[in-house]
Amino acid sequence: MHLGKGEQFTPEFTAINPNQKIPAIVDYDVTGGPLKIFESGAILFHLAEKTGAFLPNDVRKRSQVMQWLMYQMSHVGPIIGQAGHFVNQAPEKIPYAIQRFVNESVRIVGVLNAGLKDQEFLAGEYSIADMATYPWVTAAWSPFQSMMPEKVAEFSNVRRWLDAVAARPAVQRGMAVPSV
Repeated sequence: MHLGKGEQFTPEFTAINPNQKIPAIVDYDVTGGPLKIFESGAILFHLAEKTGAFLPNDVRKRSQVMQWLMYQMSHVGPIIGQAGHFVNQAPEKIPYAIQRFVNESVRIVGVLNAGLKDQEFLAGEYSIADMATYPWVTAAWSPFQSMMPEKVAEFSNVRRWLDAVAARPAVQRGMAVPSV
């Protein structure tokens, strides 16, 4: 798929993802024929359930993973994404919007920092919650450091978590995928 050429707007891709965005997959290895899935959280959940990996069966551990996954989908991605937009891409620099989304992003990362206080990964063991959250936080880390280094210095648990996730070979391969 070539996003620069607008291929996400084709009828073929729209049939997979009506929102016309990535990610989206088609799982051909399911009963009843191909299964179209869009949205990163839904894809991660499907793949974790299908493979039996990165999503515990224990109800308490599974609940922790799902809570952090929902936190990523409702807070981390949307707010950090808006901060990035208003800081880097908005045609007009709107100080209120920049301040609002950057401050809220920092608050959200602070919640992650508190959640990581006594554990290596968001839900204890590496899970789909870490997979979903890591790219957003790692993309925001350098801008946060340059904009407010004193605040970012307080997030030692997040820094440790970023390093632990980044050390995983599969994460290194995934993050090395070239952008369009």
